Amino acid sequence: MEPNSLLGVFFWGFLLIYGLIMYALSPRAVTLGGFFHGEDSRGRSAAPWLVTSSIFISWIFAKSVTNAANLGASYGLIGGLAYATYWLSIPLAGLVIFRLRRRFGATGLVSFLTTNYGRSAALAFSAAILIRLFNEVWSNTAVVGGYYGAAGSIEFIGAASLFTVVTLAYSLRGGLRSSIMTDAAQAGIFLIALVWVLGLVLPQHSTKELMSTSHWAMSSGVDLLLVAGLQIFSYPFHDPVLTDRGFISEERTMRRSFFVAGLLGFVAILAFSLIGVHTTLIGMNVSDNVPAALAKSMGVVALMVMTVVMVSAAGSTLDSTFSSLAKLVGRELPLLAGHDLGKKAIGVGMSVMMIFAVLGNIPMLTGTDILKATTLSGTMVIGLAPVFVLHGMVTPTRSGFHLSFWCGIALGIALTLGWIPQSWAIGDGKYALLLGTNLYGLALCILGYLIPGYLAKRVAI
Repeated sequence: MEPNSLLGVFFWGFLLIYGLIMYALSPRAVTLGGFFHGEDSRGRSAAPWLVTSSIFISWIFAKSVTNAANLGASYGLIGGLAYATYWLSIPLAGLVIFRLRRRFGATGLVSFLTTNYGRSAALAFSAAILIRLFNEVWSNTAVVGGYYGAAGSIEFIGAASLFTVVTLAYSLRGGLRSSIMTDAAQAGIFLIALVWVLGLVLPQHSTKELMSTSHWAMSSGVDLLLVAGLQIFSYPFHDPVLTDRGFISEERTMRRSFFVAGLLGFVAILAFSLIGVHTTLIGMNVSDNVPAALAKSMGVVALMVMTVVMVSAAGSTLDSTFSSLAKLVGRELPLLAGHDLGKKAIGVGMSVMMIFAVLGNIPMLTGTDILKATTLSGTMVIGLAPVFVLHGMVTPTRSGFHLSFWCGIALGIALTLGWIPQSWAIGDGKYALLLGTNLYGLALCILGYLIPGYLAKRVAI
């Protein structure tokens, strides 16, 4: 067999072996607690270290690793810092969820909204979640496909599809319990491979060299850093991959897990951005997938290791996406409508997983920009920040929720369609208009939330 044939066998065989290993690690969950809340066969909550590793690796998306390297290549360490800032969402979400659970008795975000802001608020929020989860499917499978072929090629589509199938197979087996158990293995694989990859490139440069490509200017990535600093107050709450894990363990344990996972994620993403910095220092042309281009230029071993990094990162996010979809559609939405499906909810959840595995890959086939899955969706949900972070400061009102929520949605859509006036831009960088929209938009959302609550309190007095 020729060397190229052997290489092909490894890459395609790796996906199959990876799927078989994850399937073997996945316990079969036949109870509602296991499938939707990650409990073991005895009804016990997942161990704290499992929750921490699950939060950590579930938010190390394949697209996020790629974006970190791309931004490192474009803006140096500032680009990596800007993207890593999103991971500060995790400890912030842990604090907010801890407060909502401790002071207001929240057992989940959908039920919390139903109780405090009405069913229409919960439905609007659920729609935003579905869009988020839809984006998670294609944006992760597309990254994996990029290591097997050019976007749109048979190899690209075949690898992305095979990866989807093997992840779906073990996700169907155990829902959230499968996701949490396999996350521990995926986190270990990712960290080992990440250290290996960094060991291949970092010894070639001094600290001064690594810092030399960064420039503290709005046009050099600082605008994106500020965007991330604004979006972290809302971004985590439309991602059930994260927030579902905020309600499956004791409150203090949960808060600690969120803090540790968030700090680990911040460091990991910042470290991976150094790969992009390396490509700039060696004069390599920047592509839309810096890690893949660099790995291919460094030989077979580097490409193999990078593929392992991406598959483990993408797999942990995709299985969590499937389990969150199952819980939302099979459990939370029926309860919102006043129907408890009982154990039938598991079957409904499994059906939804399969449907989204197909529909969620359509954008992958058309070649959508993966960074848009973060920045634009982050703008659309800025209205969630006041609802969760400021809850309790004023009387919660339905009008306050909808003014805040739909203001964010409208601004996100307007930004996508190019309707935001250039006068809103802050600075002259690539993300100047995005920054202005988020800053002014967040201010409008806060006012939209607080004013009705303040007026309601005065009327009550």
